[in-house]
Amino acid sequence: MFKPPRILQATLITIAAAGCAARPTPHQTSSLEVIPSVFPNQLVTGAPPAPSAATVVIKNLPEPASIPAGSSLANRQTFFTPDGQLQADIQLYAQDVARVRQVPLALVEQILLQANYNVTAAKLMRPSKGRIKKSWVTYKQRNVDPVRLERGVKFWRTHQRQLDNISQQYGVPPSVIVSILGIETVYGNYMGDFKVLDALFTLGFAYPDDSRPERGQLFRDQLADLIELHHQGELNALSVEGSFAGAMGMPQFMPGSLMRYAVDGDRDGTIDLRGNPVDVIASVANFLRAHGWQPSLPVFAPVDINQGSHVLLDGGIDPKRSWTEFQQVGAKIAGQADNSGDWTQYKVGLVNLVDEPRGTVEWRLGTPNFFAITHYNRSYFYAAAVADLASALARQMGYGGPN
Repeated sequence: MFKPPRILQATLITIAAAGCAARPTPHQTSSLEVIPSVFPNQLVTGAPPAPSAATVVIKNLPEPASIPAGSSLANRQTFFTPDGQLQADIQLYAQDVARVRQVPLALVEQILLQANYNVTAAKLMRPSKGRIKKSWVTYKQRNVDPVRLERGVKFWRTHQRQLDNISQQYGVPPSVIVSILGIETVYGNYMGDFKVLDALFTLGFAYPDDSRPERGQLFRDQLADLIELHHQGELNALSVEGSFAGAMGMPQFMPGSLMRYAVDGDRDGTIDLRGNPVDVIASVANFLRAHGWQPSLPVFAPVDINQGSHVLLDGGIDPKRSWTEFQQVGAKIAGQADNSGDWTQYKVGLVNLVDEPRGTVEWRLGTPNFFAITHYNRSYFYAAAVADLASALARQMGYGGPN
């Protein structure tokens, strides 16, 4: 069962609160291959252990049905009737959760009646009054920093055996796993104190932007996931703590991701994403594989992007174009790299890392592995920072590779 985790109070990188709560098209369950010891021209490196015959089945459970009842209204602060019952729309929501998730109605009502509006969660999710200029340089400096690098190397060395074993099983380099944990919570050093129930209740029924009704729906569905996990005995919905957006554990899993992707890495019968690094490491690796990570590929293709390639930018979180399409508009393999890598057989996507204050754009070509990271957090900045921190961590650990 899941032990109640505590989690980092979210910063700017967690504003995309649906990052781990995204609902992608499920991938096929498969056995995994062993990653090679060297990824040519890869920005993210880290040699795996010696090959073995070990395989693992990816956990990627079906997405439960959305909850149709309920609605969100910005600045709403009245959720209960004078006699202490749920207001009509929330009562309908409770009935739908009971029906769709097969949870006793009395339990759903009991949990919802103990939820409270959280002013801070609503404030932190409220859109800024003015447009904030995008700055890749600032974002990278904030996340690929000496503290995360120092603590990441320490975490890697402390858990190297477990990282190597899980990397070999899932095909995700240790550097990437360690990097994600650093950017999310600085390896668990910063734990938030928001009650997840209150955060999801607030954002589900009083999301602070009425122009985004889909956001309220997302948080109501996550609230249903939380209630279902409570009913299954996997966590205590009345006490579990997390970020202002409801993300939990060292890897910042939303309830839906906890349910569908978290795994028992050490097979002790308990999934603990707060205090058990093996479960944490395995769950991050499983999440990435379930969202399309390919063991044989780099995160970024070794390509020089020319001006003509910019027309192929689509801004999505899934790669859609072939390498041939980029070649047709003048993109070329960088330097002495060759074009025989496996990545040329996969769809790729153009990545634009914009710095508006400086008037610059850094262009890269993302493979399926880059876009797997964007399912963790729907941001090109986030995924690129994960890749760059991973590369720096790998070099500190003595692996490395051309940048």
